[in-house]
Formats: sequence, structure tokens, C-alpha cells
Amino acid sequence: MAHRKLDVDFDEEDQFIDEDQTASGPTASSAQVEAAVDARSNEVRALLSRGDVTGAVAKALESPPAGAHVQSVKDKNTATVMEALLAAKSTDITNVVKSLPPSCVDTLMKYIYRGMELPEVYNSTVLLTWHEKTWVVVLSRSGHWMFTEK
Repeated sequence: MAHRKLDVDFDEEDQFIDEDQTASGPTASSAQVEAAVDARSNEVRALLSRGDVTGAVAKALESPPAGAHVQSVKDKNTATVMEALLAAKSTDITNVVKSLPPSCVDTLMKYIYRGMELPEVYNSTVLLTWHEKTWVVVLSRSGHWMFTEK
């Protein structure tokens, strides 16, 4: 097929990336990941009890668990992130998002979508507010707007 510039039939085993691997090597054991998530959850609760929602959201988003074998731990971490997000006042969301580095904003969006998958557990209205305000911050950082005034 002369019109193809890329050989789509080519498959190289060395390019496969296992879900249980990270850029720095194998993921930690389930027990280690669970202990880290539990510790982070306690730190997030302590920050929330002091009224530091910005710190709690940032802490909740750091080092999310990776790997297919830790789904229950991922669910625990999602609950921790949601606890921090749902504690924020709608007037504070923009400032919280602005304080996050771009990599954490990406992770934040993933958790917002994860929370929206479970409307019976997490308040979708609040998550939609987070989504809206996060996109405004992302677009203002990039200098690109999706909509133009007519």
C-alpha cells in the first residue's frame, strides 16, 4: 500500500508498556501503595480540618496509585480526592486550580471524570462546577479559547 507512510502492521514487543510499570520501574506492592494512600488520606483530612482546602486538594492529587492490581486502593484514593474537592466552596475553586501545577490539573480532570461516573456517590453538580472552573483556568493558561464572540 503505497499511500501509507506508517506501517500499521508493524508490532514491536519492546514498545509494549505494562500497566504495572511506571516510568521509574515496577510499581510498589499493593500493601505499600495502600499504606501510602492511607497516609495521604489522613494528611488530607488534617488539612481539611485546619481549613486548608488548597493544600488538601494538592495533597490528594499527588502520586495517584498506578497499576491494574490496585483497584480497591484506587477507589480509596478517589474517595480522598473527592472529599477534598467537595469540601471546597465554589468561590474558592478557581484559586485552588490556579495554585496547582499543570500535571496536577491533568490528574484533577481525571478524578473529576471518575467522580462523575458515580453520581450516586459523589455530587455531580459540584463536580461540574470543578470541571467548568478548571477548564477556564486551563484555557487561560494556554492562551487559547474554544469559543469566540460574534
